Amino acid sequence: MPLMKEPSRLLESAVALAKKAGQAILAIYGSEFIVALKSDQSPLTAADMASHNCIVAGLDRLSPRYPVLSEESAEIPYEDRRHWKSFWLIDPLDGTKEFVKRNGEFTVNIALIHDHLPVLGVVHAPALGLTYFAAECCGAFRQSGEETPQRIGVRSRAPQRPVVVGSRSHVNADMGSYLNRLGDCEMQPMGSSLKLCLVAEGVADLYPRIGLTSEWDTAAAHCIVTEAGGSVIDLKGKPLAYNTKESLLNPYFLVFGDKSRPWLDYAAGVDA
Repeated sequence: MPLMKEPSRLLESAVALAKKAGQAILAIYGSEFIVALKSDQSPLTAADMASHNCIVAGLDRLSPRYPVLSEESAEIPYEDRRHWKSFWLIDPLDGTKEFVKRNGEFTVNIALIHDHLPVLGVVHAPALGLTYFAAECCGAFRQSGEETPQRIGVRSRAPQRPVVVGSRSHVNADMGSYLNRLGDCEMQPMGSSLKLCLVAEGVADLYPRIGLTSEWDTAAAHCIVTEAGGSVIDLKGKPLAYNTKESLLNPYFLVFGDKSRPWLDYAAGVDA
């Protein structure tokens, strides 16, 4: 069944599902959980799987039904998924390192992809009581607890000294070079996809990701940034695209609100 033009009809259910998964995560967050390592040496906890199972079961009850690609089910071959026109792309627990550190900066990410672009996105930070969500042509919103959601937008004119948000867990030489070329800025560390959300709500001006991420890390927040008036582009100036190749790794990318600033210029010489 083809995707209807307005994915907003699925948004309320996706938000509720993200919050339900967040409750499952918090039940484990307050316990003495065990941390295992995946084959790539990234951490895995019972909370990752509890959230995954909750979301997959919930999406299976929605109509229409679309395939689901999750960080915890990423072994689906490209030969199978390349035929998907629409599908759910989820990260049941984005920022497992932040979860393990118990700093609250982890999220549940649920995105609906259509024709390789995110048309619906939910980012829920259960420990912080924050939810960001958006759907194509409907705007972007931030909700604190169960209060009335507030519409958000990027800061369309960045100050001379921009606020740059970056990862707490991933720093490399290329990122340092980019920041040196950018010049004077205010750095704000943050974990998980909350970095993109800070740009979406105008708290930060720029998130340069000169390092590896996976498609489920960005898809939900990508939709939120776009609906808030911002951009999520690779170092060639093209929007991030999803499920276009065997690898599920993203290229390096930039997230920003002010489209008049030459953010790409500072990435000159960086091999994406």
